[in-house]
Amino acid sequence: MDHQSAILDTTIGWFLLGGLGLLWIYLGFYWGKKAKSMDGYMLAGRNVGLALGTATAMATWITSNTTMLAPQFALELGIWGMIAYSTASFGLLLFAPLAKRIRALMPKGYTSGDFIRLRYGKPAWIIFLIISIFYGFTWLISMGMAGGILMYALAGIPYEIGMTAILFVCVIYTLYGGLYAVIGTDYIQSLIILIGIVVVGVGVLWHADFSQIHTDLFTKKPELVNVLLPAAIMAIFNNLLFGVGEIFHSNVWWSRAFAMRDGIGQKAYTYAGYFWFPVPIAAGFIALASGALGINVTSPDMVGPLVAANVLGKIGSIVVFAVFFCSLASSIDSLLAATSDLITEDIYRKLINPKANEKKLRSVSAWIIVGLGVLTWAVCMPRIGTLATVLFFAGPMVGSTIWPIASGLFWKKASATGALVAMITGSAIGLLAYFQLGWYTASLIGAAVSMLITILFTAFSKETFNFKQLNETEIGE
Repeated sequence: MDHQSAILDTTIGWFLLGGLGLLWIYLGFYWGKKAKSMDGYMLAGRNVGLALGTATAMATWITSNTTMLAPQFALELGIWGMIAYSTASFGLLLFAPLAKRIRALMPKGYTSGDFIRLRYGKPAWIIFLIISIFYGFTWLISMGMAGGILMYALAGIPYEIGMTAILFVCVIYTLYGGLYAVIGTDYIQSLIILIGIVVVGVGVLWHADFSQIHTDLFTKKPELVNVLLPAAIMAIFNNLLFGVGEIFHSNVWWSRAFAMRDGIGQKAYTYAGYFWFPVPIAAGFIALASGALGINVTSPDMVGPLVAANVLGKIGSIVVFAVFFCSLASSIDSLLAATSDLITEDIYRKLINPKANEKKLRSVSAWIIVGLGVLTWAVCMPRIGTLATVLFFAGPMVGSTIWPIASGLFWKKASATGALVAMITGSAIGLLAYFQLGWYTASLIGAAVSMLITILFTAFSKETFNFKQLNETEIGE
């Protein structure tokens, strides 16, 4: 896509980028004033209610990957592609009862790493941290890339500048306000995203009806309406397990489980799952309409913003710009906060400086947030691969954590050795499948191998874990 094909005037794009950036920084500083202690900074005082809890879960899961990868899936894999991406909602729905269990077993917990350390011991904990931090970094990279792609596709703002701006904004307000700032901005961002997607969907249908879209697909790209397309069918199960693995292991979701009030977590994640399910389908439908609308798509991961901007014109493009900006910010800030918490609590406090006080921990957390932002920026600059290839590289690794986590929360006989072997073997074989078979098989294979190993070790395990051991003292005590 060249500069001339941008829908918004570059001046308007700069104005929107600056305006939205300053708004989120202001709101982040406003809500961040509540973060007086480390407990407030990391977990919003453990007092998040149902409305904010649902909104932050939904907004965080509506990432740039949802609004840009779901259309890419539809463009490459057809109707099953957009449905495949919507299966990620099962991650939220299945995590709902786990959130209740986590809050009950670990009322003073801070991270997903705390659980693995207390439940399975140091070797499994180290492997888990490597997987979780690596995954978090690939997620950050994919969203940083998406920020640059978006700014260029809609307003002709150079990729490097757009990517830098979105990362800078998120680092600044997350740095100051912690989870208070993240959850507060998520609430507003979720409303903007939902309204914007409805507006875009109506705009597409205004320009082309279902029969016109179907005829165009059947004539020009019949494979996209083929319900037996093997790669698409495989992608459904792969994406489902990838989504479950992402949520089950990631500290982004565990931190929210710890932050919500008693009795809120299960309801919030359940509502978020139901509300989130139709979003990728709506976004994917936009991509399938591109042919009927006569839009030239030069890069699959640009199809979402290109179609939306073309059907809505300049005024509508402002709405589109805001939606994509919010989807990026709502996930980048969450990931910066959660990954910083994981490194601060599990690596710095547990391994480097166990006697660190709250002031020292706050300082370390701030430096980690800045470091994550700078490192993500450096990797995003050359723009490697597409969003799908970057993100799904971590798929088999996160898929391998599903069964060790689920079994560890409910089965007393779940084996520490089994968890360690399951994560290592599942990741290794899944990565082999990634390179030999394709990214759309990796998570499925990694999760399946991990499941078999976990069940096998549990069946022969002589361990009996006392769940009271998960109730650890608060940070800094």
